[in-house]
Amino acid sequence: MVLLYSTALRLYALLLRLVAPFVPKAAQWVAGRQELLPRIQEALRQEKAPLAWFHCASLGEFEQGRPLMEAYAARHPGHKLVLTFFSPSGYEVRKNWSGADYVFYLPLDTAENARLFLDAVRPRLAVFVKYEFWYHFLTELRQRQIPAICVSAIFRPEQSFFQPWGGFFRRIVGSFTHIFTQNQASVDLLRSVGITQASVAGDTRFDTVVQTASAPPRALPLVDAFTDDWAPVFIIGSSWPEDLPVLTPLLQQYQKQLRFIVAPHEISETNLRLVEEALPGRVVRYSAANASTVAQARVLLMDNVGLLSQLYRFGHFAYIGGAFGKGLHNTLEAAAFGLPLFFGPSYHKFQEAQDLVALGCAFPVTSAAELLTAFGPLFHNEEGRLTVQDLSLDYVHDHSGATNKIMQWLAER
Repeated sequence: MVLLYSTALRLYALLLRLVAPFVPKAAQWVAGRQELLPRIQEALRQEKAPLAWFHCASLGEFEQGRPLMEAYAARHPGHKLVLTFFSPSGYEVRKNWSGADYVFYLPLDTAENARLFLDAVRPRLAVFVKYEFWYHFLTELRQRQIPAICVSAIFRPEQSFFQPWGGFFRRIVGSFTHIFTQNQASVDLLRSVGITQASVAGDTRFDTVVQTASAPPRALPLVDAFTDDWAPVFIIGSSWPEDLPVLTPLLQQYQKQLRFIVAPHEISETNLRLVEEALPGRVVRYSAANASTVAQARVLLMDNVGLLSQLYRFGHFAYIGGAFGKGLHNTLEAAAFGLPLFFGPSYHKFQEAQDLVALGCAFPVTSAAELLTAFGPLFHNEEGRLTVQDLSLDYVHDHSGATNKIMQWLAER
């Protein structure tokens, strides 16, 4: 199985190199790993401070791990943080994050790469956020007796770890010193296959969104100008092309009563034009906007990245994209501001989305007609919207605190 695993990873890397000339993300993945280990070795050659290694698959996992990284740095001011990403969508956005002393792509998971990487980094602790179970890295960490923990993990019965043929994958997960899960069901699943070093801490994303919502707001004068009138604001976050047919009738019907802020998940000219076509002449791109143009527009189209979590504070309602495709995007960022949420049908893998639906704070829809039907009563009932706001805020705050639980565990070791 180790041979099959290693061969599959090498084939994956080869495939990315082949498609790199045609796929920008693949090109970034390949370019970021050119001479990667020599660059890591050179960057850390003279480093004498104790190092803690945090690994995130992508941007979502970074936001999930961010409160833990900040808490660790605050408790250990003499230590330094090494942050790695697997995906360009995480690395390219956060490669200059001031909270980490070193930010790198993660080398491909081979036995040699794992050995050379750990020789260079020499971490006193390794933290993997939610996903990313790499056999060679975890094996090497265990052999060197370096504590390796996984945080905000969530497991489901259909995953390979819990199948009769999943022994190899169970060995990978079993290599962790400890696994902090989001819920008790995940702990029970792990224990059912003999992995007992697990406990419930919760989801550190709750700590992230609480922190974002309570922090002093970032100055966004164009957004202030766009939202500075009587009209309620409907935020459309991380939208995909599959979401637009469901959203377009809402934009058209409520264009005189609402202002819309649309933040596509992927910023491409094709995706931007799809939004502009939904409401011709009433859309202004953020990069081209000024105080005069935003005052006349009904849709502010975000053609940049990194601002979405800040935008929800301007909102009264939110639609979260992705659930008409591979899966729902982050709902907690909007829930932390008490916004009633709407999204498509593919949300059942996300515990927080299920909880918000059960509380009556979120409304899954399967069509444009269902979205209009779900939205109308809340739009015309301010008392109902404020009730949702209170329930949502209580839910988010009640589920925060995972970071403190993990830090307490580390302090006792």
